[in-house]
Amino acid sequence: MKMNIRQLFDLVGEKRTISQRFDFSEEELYGRYPFQTPVDVSGEIENRAGVVRLVFCVKFSLDLVCDRCLEPFVRDEEMHFEHILVQKLESDGDEDYILCEGGELEFDELVRTDVLLELPSKVLCSEECKGLCPQCGQNLNFGSCKCEKKQIDPRLAALSQLLDP
Repeated sequence: MKMNIRQLFDLVGEKRTISQRFDFSEEELYGRYPFQTPVDVSGEIENRAGVVRLVFCVKFSLDLVCDRCLEPFVRDEEMHFEHILVQKLESDGDEDYILCEGGELEFDELVRTDVLLELPSKVLCSEECKGLCPQCGQNLNFGSCKCEKKQIDPRLAALSQLLDP
């Protein structure tokens, strides 16, 4: 979705509020399609002293599977972003600015990129998740298993013979 913001670049003090809803349901992450609900975006673009600044908040729910215990869960997310918008870049290394050629901003792509880069590479149902027993596969969040806990790493088994009397 292209947003025409040419007027914001021309008029100091000009402000525009943003309230959009995007569908990211086709976005594949973690081997599934976690965006089950629309992504709500609210914020504003403002030209203050000739600097055009975009500030927005993104709210959505993710349908995920925990990387430790493999249990499905839903997590509500809220993220905040801020960008400086420019009509032309002085050099190719200006990654701190968002280029709006012709006074147009590809807002949906900016939101998509910001959200995807902010998501964690490893998802957990909780910080206290105990995961699965490596021997029997029991979810240790629901109780302990009957497996023998003292297992020697096979790479270190030869060293254990040195400790035997």
